[in-house]
Amino acid sequence: MVSGMASDTSVHHPIFARLYPKMARAMERGGLGEHRAALLADLSGTVLEIGAGSGSNFLHYPTTVTRVVAVEPEPRLRRTAAAEAEQAAVPIEVVDGLAERLPVDDATVDAVVCSLVLCSVRDQAAALREIGRVLVPGGQFRFLEHVRAEGRAMARVQRIMDATFWPRIAGGCRTGRDTAAAIESAGFTFDRLERFLFPDMRTPTSSHILGTATRSGGDR
Repeated sequence: MVSGMASDTSVHHPIFARLYPKMARAMERGGLGEHRAALLADLSGTVLEIGAGSGSNFLHYPTTVTRVVAVEPEPRLRRTAAAEAEQAAVPIEVVDGLAERLPVDDATVDAVVCSLVLCSVRDQAAALREIGRVLVPGGQFRFLEHVRAEGRAMARVQRIMDATFWPRIAGGCRTGRDTAAAIESAGFTFDRLERFLFPDMRTPTSSHILGTATRSGGDR
């Protein structure tokens, strides 16, 4: 399933990579872990996780999953994720690679998981095309992402942040992406789409979506 495709290992966010595991643990304790569990509930078969970060999803995978290939391009985070994978209840292989050029063969995974990663990929449309490429017919795309705020004032704050300091300090993150619209534009149909705030207050990074999508016109 994992191809021999050479990957571009030019993604380096050393300061963010040192801070993110602590941030992820705090978010997990603050309630994000419940959303991660909902994201991964009832998955089975072979799963590709894109942008695994420090491995926060790993302990939430159900034992019905037979294998996880976790792609993470940032070297320090990849090492942290590999250590976390050893504690998981399912087999997890952590590999280098980019969302826009996944090191995985066509139509070989039953589900693709993205959590808090489509905000920071360089080319969101290319990443979504790759997700469609690697999924088997009828395969599921599961996502948990923070997105563009619904209010005009907060969306304006997001635009200012994204144009100035935020991507530089947050590992390339853009707070104001309309990821739900991008998923639809890439040819996916939503089977489930939930919107919520995390934390439970309005901040530039609190608007989230969680859901499942399948490719439009594919077998279900």
